Amino acid sequence: MREVLPLEKFKQLVGQENGASDWILIDQERINRFADVTEDHQWIHVDIEKAKKGPFGAPIAHGFLILSLVPVFSYSGKYAIEGAKMVVNYGLNRVRFINPVPVGSRLRSKMVISAIEEKKPGQILVTNTHTIEIEGKEKPACIAEALGMFFL
Repeated sequence: MREVLPLEKFKQLVGQENGASDWILIDQERINRFADVTEDHQWIHVDIEKAKKGPFGAPIAHGFLILSLVPVFSYSGKYAIEGAKMVVNYGLNRVRFINPVPVGSRLRSKMVISAIEEKKPGQILVTNTHTIEIEGKEKPACIAEALGMFFL
């Protein structure tokens, strides 16, 4: 359950953890569907036998597949702004793919509210830094600064 805070209290959360998402399974079916939608059928993602002999020892998820999960991870945030009518994707500041994600991995995001900026009355730009973890691995799959524009 999200805690809904008045804007002034929400602004005090910069630097604070904004929760962790549930784990999401990255199976071969998800990778194949993403390859179909994006038309990126590189063998390291979709050719199981060839990928087993490749540098990662198994198929790996597309980096952009991992990044495309940021919105669903964001739904797990602990805090929301009181009176927000909607939030729209405003883009990304910085993205780094740090560790490949082998097929069969589970991912989650730990989020930190990195910045809050009032762009104009009723429009609040919130930056959440997502550290997308691979279950059982020390190094994350990805770190991304995602921007959400809240409309009050």
